[in-house]
Amino acid sequence: MSVAEGFFVDWDGNARSTLAPGGGYLCETDVSARYVAITTPNGALVHEASYYKNLADLEKAGIRAALVPDSHPWGTRKDGF
Repeated sequence: MSVAEGFFVDWDGNARSTLAPGGGYLCETDVSARYVAITTPNGALVHEASYYKNLADLEKAGIRAALVPDSHPWGTRKDGF
């Protein structure tokens, strides 16, 4: 896997960039498998998602998700964060 520019949907239903996922997390992408692994800097897997090359591909898949910046927090207080 490698890092490829694209988008994924986080566990809160937000669209995020694979290059800047926020929360201190990193993304590894497998473009051919349309897979994104979101990990901690130490390599612990915290989320898996489908890879979308651009926001238009998200819309074509019927996904309505707001694109959030990397400064937008992951999770909420009710989730234990």
